[in-house]
Amino acid sequence: MNTIDKNFFNLVNTIKKQSLEEVYSHIKNCFDKIHPSIQASLEDYFKKFDYWGKLIIAENNFEELHNRAESLKNHIEDYIFLYNRLEDYRSKKLLFAILNNWYNFDFETLKTSNETNYLHYFDADIVKCSKEEIIVDLGAYIGDTVIDYLNTYGLDQYKKIYCYEITDESFEYLKINLTNYPNIEFVKKAVGNEIGNLYINKSSVDNSANTISDKGETAIPGTTLDDDIKDKITMIKMDIEGYEQKALEGCKQHIINDHPKLLISVYHNHEDLWKIPKMINEMDNSYKFYLRYYGNNIFPTEIVLIAI
Repeated sequence: MNTIDKNFFNLVNTIKKQSLEEVYSHIKNCFDKIHPSIQASLEDYFKKFDYWGKLIIAENNFEELHNRAESLKNHIEDYIFLYNRLEDYRSKKLLFAILNNWYNFDFETLKTSNETNYLHYFDADIVKCSKEEIIVDLGAYIGDTVIDYLNTYGLDQYKKIYCYEITDESFEYLKINLTNYPNIEFVKKAVGNEIGNLYINKSSVDNSANTISDKGETAIPGTTLDDDIKDKITMIKMDIEGYEQKALEGCKQHIINDHPKLLISVYHNHEDLWKIPKMINEMDNSYKFYLRYYGNNIFPTEIVLIAI
């Protein structure tokens, strides 16, 4: 057993032996020991981005710590499943780094797991592309992912790109930034698991953090990829602020029939990291899984699941 395997299974075996209350108590004790400036930074971050739960020290509100404890304790077998399905030790080390950060507030392993060789999503060692690519970018924002793709693989390495974006301001920048590239279709729709209006929840921080929900004030047409695109799809990228599971449900037939490369953000809650791989596996168990990291070393964000 190598060091990465040993570290991972030592951690999961420790968690298995503890009750949920003991897991939470350990996490809270580790939080109390980190520097107050880091505590304040985490508190500020969870106020701005409320995906993971509240952390308000003055009010003794440690919901986020409870949520990570519940994920670790109640789904430890799901994390073991994922670990055993990961194809390389870069991915396995990253999964350990994430769980160790949640449990021990370990920052160093997360730091050393950060991807520095390739641009976000596009690990050229495992994501192979050709001139025949038909790409769907869910959460295209202002076109940054498409530009990263072109910078990685070349201007001629696609047949068509569909860019889905939900907010007016980002949609206009998206069209401006990609106007000189051919065969790109811009679609202002929310993608989920059914057809019908969905609603935009505006972020107070950044348009990139706007979320989709089933109710709200600003309506936008909702669709599924299975309904919206009938042609074969070879690649799907998703970064839609916690709506990835529903979007995945809505492209099930494309996954079964086309086997597209899947590049999915799995960090917008404490569930996606294990649940999305299991969803894909249930649709098509031939997929191979990788994890890559593009975030900071304090709290694990910008985690990408690559399914090939």
